Formats: sequence, structure tokens, C-alpha cells
Amino acid sequence: MPSSYLDTAIWMLYRSKGALVLAMAERRRVGYSVHREILDEGAVDEMAQKSDSKTSLCEKVKTSMSCSGPRLKNCLLGSVPVMSWLPRYSIRENALGDLISGISVGIMQLPQGMAYALLASVPPVFGLYSSFYPVLIYFIFGTSKHISVGTYAVMSVMIGGVTERLAPDSNYLIWDNMTNSSIVNISLRDAERIRVAAAVTFMSGLFQILLGLVQFGFVVTYLSEPLVRGYTTGAAIHVIVSQLKYTFGISPERYSGPFSLLYTVLEICYLIPETNIGTLVVSIVAILGLILAKELNTYLSKKLPVPIPVELVGIVIATVISWQVNLQEKYGVDVVGVIPSGLQPPVLPAASLFGQVIGDAFALSVVGYGIAISLGRIFALKYGYKVDSNQELIALGLSNTIGGFFQCFAISCSMSRTMVQESTGGKTQVAGALSAIVILFITLWIGTLFEDLPKAVLAAIIFVNLHGMMKQFMDIPALWRSNKVDMLIWVVTFILTLLFNPDLGLAAAIGFAMLTVIFRTQLPKYSILGQIPSTDIYRPLEDYNQVEQVPGILIFRSSATIYFANAEMYQEALGEKSGIDITKILSAKKKLEAKRKRHEKKNAKKAAKKGTVDMEGEPERKEQNGIAIIEMDAEPDPSVPRAIVLDLSPVNFLDTVGVKALRTIQRDYGVVGIQVVLAGCQTGVVDNLQTGGFFNDKVTKSCLFYTVHDAVLHCQSARTHRQNEVMYKCARDRGDTFVNA
Repeated sequence: MPSSYLDTAIWMLYRSKGALVLAMAERRRVGYSVHREILDEGAVDEMAQKSDSKTSLCEKVKTSMSCSGPRLKNCLLGSVPVMSWLPRYSIRENALGDLISGISVGIMQLPQGMAYALLASVPPVFGLYSSFYPVLIYFIFGTSKHISVGTYAVMSVMIGGVTERLAPDSNYLIWDNMTNSSIVNISLRDAERIRVAAAVTFMSGLFQILLGLVQFGFVVTYLSEPLVRGYTTGAAIHVIVSQLKYTFGISPERYSGPFSLLYTVLEICYLIPETNIGTLVVSIVAILGLILAKELNTYLSKKLPVPIPVELVGIVIATVISWQVNLQEKYGVDVVGVIPSGLQPPVLPAASLFGQVIGDAFALSVVGYGIAISLGRIFALKYGYKVDSNQELIALGLSNTIGGFFQCFAISCSMSRTMVQESTGGKTQVAGALSAIVILFITLWIGTLFEDLPKAVLAAIIFVNLHGMMKQFMDIPALWRSNKVDMLIWVVTFILTLLFNPDLGLAAAIGFAMLTVIFRTQLPKYSILGQIPSTDIYRPLEDYNQVEQVPGILIFRSSATIYFANAEMYQEALGEKSGIDITKILSAKKKLEAKRKRHEKKNAKKAAKKGTVDMEGEPERKEQNGIAIIEMDAEPDPSVPRAIVLDLSPVNFLDTVGVKALRTIQRDYGVVGIQVVLAGCQTGVVDNLQTGGFFNDKVTKSCLFYTVHDAVLHCQSARTHRQNEVMYKCARDRGDTFVNA
């Protein structure tokens, strides 16, 4: 009995599966049939009852300025996001993960903050300040739950370019009587560089706040992923070159401006014979040790609940060895030096420097925001929440502006710290606040213990942390296979960043990316469409084998919008695809018209004199018949189109030049007897045609059709009607008799 039940169950299962397969096959084969009239744009407007009401600018301003209780509450919660999510914070679900994550990221902030301060050419303790104040501000105003804001290598090297340009060593040389040579007054130089860093940070924050208030968060869309990755890779090369002086223990001259990287590399090569052997040994040992420790960390990542703080262990060991061996005195190894304990009081940024750093500040604001929002969106998509791009601008702007008062340098988010924050269980911005508390503890009580830390170790930490950016070179073959234009943007951005430094390189790269967009709109694909038999679907003839051209109708489409940069090429491409040299035809027609008028005038004079009509016009008419003027007849030449359908479905806007080009096409081809209609116009395009003066008493919305198929059916109907009229006229001229049915 069980076996029979089993057989029955199996048979029913197969039967149900077969029914499901048949149902799916029927669903795939199901067709649809729509019976309606041919719809032009005017008919669609009437059927859909298009609204003519448009909100005026005054009404929009009035609406935006109106205030109500719920709107005020939403505005407040949107401006200070911590007030919306912190009251709902779940201690049971999030506290432990945020605690572990905050401590782990705070420990990472210590070595990275000190190392990136060297990139910014300021004392290492100011890297700790930059890892504390801005992080707390972002905790209050930021909307991303996972990114770790703070010091970042690319931002730091950009700051370093500004500080060393405005406060070079040559401005602080003093005479040393003991050595009878000039030395740098380091305390005065560092004080000025701190002022410069604070000023440019304050200005970059103001730019970010301003852009956020005017809802310019979309500006990051101009920083495509290939551009950002090529830019960060080029900036990473600048970071590496800037730290070579700490690796070799040399003092190369600082260069600024275009090609400064090349000059610096040549200077370092020239000074390599003067390398401090002790510093070089410390660098090699630190780099190898960090690489091995990170590989071990990766190997044990699945077995350890929290990653090993490799950088912290490295700086502790290096500090102890340096202190015990006295590397500075015995081997001339450069160390961090005095680290003041406690926090600095707020100081107003130097307004006198604003004019000199305004360009650098804007570049910093765009780069910092672009990197932060890109990373924030990745994790927001992964965990299913939204990052407000405009609020992120304001949050980063406030972090930098307030940080400028406390002598911080510009911040963004770090990929390495963000990955640690996420992998160790961080779920909210509380993890970032806890990491700031860790930095506060270190700054107040532990910072002075690292005064003997060799700067070569900090440089080694930077080198090892940049290995992720170096892997971005693998983007080139991947982009070559997927999109060669994106590959070109990556490579050109990388080269421009190397040659013109991160600030000018970014501007040049954005300009190049914009040019690629313009070139792609200037070189679109122009196609003649044909109909898939027995359907209302039209596809390019050159791409499909079973597509047929509609007799007597040319369907033309461009893959780009029509505007001033490509309007003329659009007209030329239409002439080439249709095989009609409209310019030549119109020129010949004008010449014949002029001859005809002269001949009529001549005949009129002769008639006035002789009182007779000169019949010499017949040869002229024969000459005219020899010219390639397209005339409608009862049996048209199938190779010559009698109607042209312009498929404007890819067009998303028209400027005045584009509207004029379409008006010219319709007028010129209409003169030689070819009807031109438009199809697939979006509502915005119709509005552009309306405001651009395309329509008049003779040209109405009846020449605009909802689909290409509507336009084709209209042209076929109009052609049949004209042919019937011609046949009726010929029959009437022959004397045929017609009887009403």
C-alpha cells in the first residue's frame, strides 16, 4: 500500500510540473491586441486631459518658505539626524557591536592620524585632533551608519601641498653659530603651517555647507567611478613620493605647481647617496613586519572576533626599541618629537590666508565629499537605508568648519577604517563617537609616550595602507573589456593627477570627462528603422536580418539628443541616410524659379509689344523636368521616400538650435513634396518645441505622433488619400463618369 501511495504522489507531482511548464509556455506565447485610432500629440493631450497649470516661481518660493508644525519637525530632524535615530537606539541589538567596533577603529585612528599628519606637513598630534573633533560633529549631523570619517591619505597630501607652498622651509632659515650654517626654525615653520592647514580646512567646510544648503549634493554625479578611482590612484603616487624622504632619511627640496612630482622624484634620486642607513633599515624592517602581520591578520580573520591592531602593535614596538636603543642620538633617525598632552583651545582661522587657499579649499571640498558619499552609498545599499547627499555635504562641512577652529586639517572617510568598523560589528554612528572617545583618551594621557616613535615607521604604515589603492591598476584591463571610454577616463585622470598635482589634476580630469560626454553626443549612432513583420516594433535595419523597410517611408533615429553641438550633423546624417541631397535640390529649384520669373517677365514685355503670347516656355519646362525635383505622382518611385518619420524617443531635450534644425528639415523636405512627421516625443520635448516656435498656423501638433507605428500608419493613410485624389483628377480629365454609390 505505501508503495502505491508513493507512486501516486510522484505521478501527481510530475503532472503538476507539466501543467506548470505548459502554463509558463502559454504565458510566453500570449499575445495582445489593441484597437484604437491613430494618435497624434493633440489627440493624446485631449484624451489624457493635459493640465496647463504650471506653478510660478513666486508660488514655489512661497511654498518652500511656508512653515507648519510637522514641516518644522521634519526639517529639524533632517538637519540634526541624531535626534531622530538616537532615541530609538537599541542597546541590546547594537551596543556590543558598536563598542567593539569603536575601540577597534579608535586604535587604528592613532597611527593613521599621526602618519597622515606627516602628509599634511603638520606635527603628528594634529592628526589626533583631526581624528577627534570632526568625528564627533559627524556623529551628530551625518546620515551614514557605517563610514569612518577622519584623516585620509589623499586629503592629507592635498593639505600638505598647500602648507608647504605657503610656508616653505626657505622662509624660516636662521643662522646657527655653532655649525656656521643655516638651519630651519621648525617651531615657527610648524606654527605657520598649522595656520594654513586650519584656514584651508575652514574654507573647504564653508564650501561644503554652502553646496549642501543650495541642494548641490548631485554635484558628485560628475565624479564617475572611473574618474574617482583613477584620481585616488594618482594621488596615492603623490603620497608615496612625499613619504620617501622619511624612508631614506633625506631632505629634498619642496616643489609646487605642475610637474612638481617629476622634479621631486629627480631630486630624491639625486639625494639617494646621502641616505641615512639607520633610517632605511628601520623603514625596511617596519614595512616587512607590517606586511607579514597583515597577511597573518587576513589568514586568522575567520578565527578571530576582532582583527589584530597591526599598526598599533607596530608603533608600540618601534617606540620601545627607539627609546631603548636611542636611535635618534646614535643613528640620526628622525623621530616624532614633543607631543603636547591635552587639547588645544579654539582659534579663529587666519582670514588673511583665505584668498590664497580658496581654490585648494574648493578642490578639497569636492574630493572629500565625493569619496565619503561614494563609500556611504555602497554601505547604505548593502544594509537597506538611505544616505542624504545634501545632509552629508552639511555634515562634512560642519566637521571641517568647526575642526578649523580647533586647528584640524580636512577630513573625509577611510576605506580601511570603514571596512574594520563594519566587519567588527559596527551598526550605527555610535561606533564613530566611541572611536573619538578612544582618541581623546590617547591624546590626554598616552600621546606623550610616542615621542620617540621614528617617522620612518609612520611612513611605512602609509605605504602598507596604500596597497588597496595600488590594486586599482587592475581596473584598466577590466575597463578595456567593458567600456573603453571609461578606461580612457581612468588613464587620463591618473596621468593628469600625476602631472598637475591633485588639485589641478581633479579640475582637468572633470573637464576631460565632460568632453567625453560631449563627444559622445556629437558622434551618435544614426539608424534607419524597419518594421518587424506583423508587429508595431521597429528596429535598425543594419542590426537585424528580419526587419523590413516600410515602402515609401523613411524612419530615421539618432541615439543622442539634438542640441547646438550636433544639430547640423543630424541634418547631414538624415541626408546621407535618405540619399536625398536636399541642399542641391533646393538650390536647383531656386535657380529654375528665378529663370521662370525672368522668362515670364520677358514674355510679358513681348506680349505688351506684340499683343501675343510667346510660346518659348516649353523648352524651359523640359529643362525643369530634367532636374531631380521630387514630384508626387500616382505611381511613385519606390527608392524615393514620400514621407520621413523622425523617431525622437531618445531625445530628452531640445535647445533653440535643435528646434530650428527640426523646423528646417520639415520645411525643406516639404518644399520638394516629402512629408516629415515626428514620433515618440517626450512631454519635455513637446514643451521645447512649443516654446521654441516650432508650431504655427500651418504646423500643428498633428505632425507629432505618440509612437513610430502611429506615424507610419498616418503616412500610409495620407499617401493613399493623395494617390486617390491624383487618380480621380486624371480620370476626370479623361472624361470618365463617376456614379455615387
